[in-house]
Amino acid sequence: MRNGKPVIIALSTNDGLGLNLKNIGVLMPNQNIYFVPFGQDDKVKKPTSLVADLAKVPETLSMALKYQQIQPILL
Repeated sequence: MRNGKPVIIALSTNDGLGLNLKNIGVLMPNQNIYFVPFGQDDKVKKPTSLVADLAKVPETLSMALKYQQIQPILL
């Protein structure tokens, strides 16, 4: 992060909407950190689980190299 180059994060966690939500929220407004769009994995069986849409990794990388966040982040 010190060199000013983009960092891509693809979230996949069972606690994304639990205690880890605060940490995700801290990262979101930071420069040079870009997220692969993500959403809830299984709203009923895993209510706090998040998973990235890995099909969007190439587009996320392309946008990050232009220093832009792919939208929407939340699916």
